[in-house]
Amino acid sequence: MRLSKLMIPGLAFAAAAGLSLVAAGFAVTAVERSTERGVRRALDDGGFAWAEVTADGLQVLLEGTAPDEATRFSVKSLAGTVVDAARIVDGMEVPPAGGLAPPRFSAEILRNDGGISIIGLIPAGSGRKALVKELNELAGAENVADLLETAKYTMPEGWQDAMGFAVEALKLMPRAKISVAAGQVSVTAISGSEDAKARLEEQLGRLAPPGLRLALDIAAPRPVITPFTLRFLLDKDGAEFDACSAESEESRVRILAAARKAGLQGEADCVIGMGVPSPNWARAAELSIAGLAELGGGSVTIANADITLVAAEGTENGRFDHVVGELESALPRVFALHAVLPVPEAQDSGGIPEFTATLSPEGQVQLRGRLSDAALRAVADSYAKARFGSGNVHSAARVASGLPADWPVRVLAGLEALSYLQRGAVTVTPENLELRGMSYRKNAPAEIARYLSAKLGEAETYGLDISYEKPPEPKDKPLPPELCEAQLASAQSEAKIAFEPGSATIASESAGTMDRIAAILARCGPVRLEIQGHTDSQGREAMNQNLSQGRAQSVLNELRARRVVTSTFAARGYGESDPIADNGTEEGREANRRIEFKLIRPAAAAGAGEDSPGEATGEEAAESAEDAQETTEQ
Repeated sequence: MRLSKLMIPGLAFAAAAGLSLVAAGFAVTAVERSTERGVRRALDDGGFAWAEVTADGLQVLLEGTAPDEATRFSVKSLAGTVVDAARIVDGMEVPPAGGLAPPRFSAEILRNDGGISIIGLIPAGSGRKALVKELNELAGAENVADLLETAKYTMPEGWQDAMGFAVEALKLMPRAKISVAAGQVSVTAISGSEDAKARLEEQLGRLAPPGLRLALDIAAPRPVITPFTLRFLLDKDGAEFDACSAESEESRVRILAAARKAGLQGEADCVIGMGVPSPNWARAAELSIAGLAELGGGSVTIANADITLVAAEGTENGRFDHVVGELESALPRVFALHAVLPVPEAQDSGGIPEFTATLSPEGQVQLRGRLSDAALRAVADSYAKARFGSGNVHSAARVASGLPADWPVRVLAGLEALSYLQRGAVTVTPENLELRGMSYRKNAPAEIARYLSAKLGEAETYGLDISYEKPPEPKDKPLPPELCEAQLASAQSEAKIAFEPGSATIASESAGTMDRIAAILARCGPVRLEIQGHTDSQGREAMNQNLSQGRAQSVLNELRARRVVTSTFAARGYGESDPIADNGTEEGREANRRIEFKLIRPAAAAGAGEDSPGEATGEEAAESAEDAQETTEQ
């Protein structure tokens, strides 16, 4: 059958149209796949593998769950670098945002001579007005700068204890910076001396409530040493320092190294302080000690910039002249040298004038020997009574003529030096002053040497033979914390603290036990102690927890009623969580119902900061009373 001539062109057009549609379909699919691959690759390289990419013609659909709006925007922007942003359809989701996290509450308190300033963010309702009022009472309203801000969030646990401690600590320090956060306080301050630093650290440690994390950075300034003194002695028995001062750690190391090279054995130290007369102090000390070692014996005293070198009796004149000449040439320009070569004394020395004062271990002082006139005798007697007590001085000194003009100065200096000792004697002669005895102060030789150098002059000689003994323990010394804890446990082993059945009320028969515990704590001194309440396992766990807390609090209240200082005590209930015996027997349950006294040690206190419940609240006490009605087994 033949087609008409008119149908042939139509069929050809239809075939061409079909082929065009097929070709267009393949082209669109190729474009979509290419677009998907390009965008997918870009998102994977950017770390957004969670995003899904679908190409539909010219449009690109992005789907998935973005962690936040910023990430969602980043995905759209990155896809826009591959295809036109107008072609992108955003189908991504972002989960709803949770509630805002509470801010970190903290405060900085700075106190100096100009007043007090406080800055930081504190919880609303934490008593800002009362806090500022207390600071105003401490420094005056016109001297307090209140730069605090408040936020309405729940007060974090431990905040009130930390801020309360900070205010109390501020009362002890006229210059300090205190940083406060929930459950922790950091104190930076400066004290007047090492002793003051130790006392302040002890006071702050005693003041800190249990569970507070306390960081102390208290500095003690270097002491001012006047005169700046060094005294080194060398004889047949060895070498030793009577006094040693240094301006730095490096200087101390150099001086001690020179002394050991000269024959010093054993332990020795130099006091680091201010007041050095020259930056070449260590060099002058090294040269002087080396010169004395070359002489073979004697003493060298440096007081500020004056150096006195005393050779041992019998030193050869030639050696003495050589050493002194070398030393004079080598010393730094500021220092002046005075060298002494002693002349041997005559065999008969019985006629040498002498004054002696002896101090007995009981504190009795006897004055014997020669004084230049009646006025000096009266002054020496009065001076000794002022130093040692009016009833402790007996004077047997006599007035004699022909004594040196500086005799009064030497006698009074000797009495003052004797007052540094617990027992001993001082002997004054025209050529020397000898002090022998014992002191409870380790640095007594250095202090005496500085004093005598200042009073007698650098050219005068004196000898010191002072031993150190540890001070005896005071009769009323508090019990060590560990012994205190052991005695408290022993008191309960004889008769434990008992309570009324199912109640936090201490039984009347336990009054004697409480009296013994109060007596032990009175001998313990300040100690950080946790009063622990424990129960057996009968009844509900929450009930046992509340009951144990109430019983521990009752013991704390009873101690307060007996005038025991409980500022460093904490009451804590442990419920049935820490049994020491089998709860399956009556004997075991009886053993588990107990009160224990445990020391709060620094490491444990820092770790337990937020877990310690402290004293029971009113709601806890009420719940404890309700729970107590449910059992009579406790």
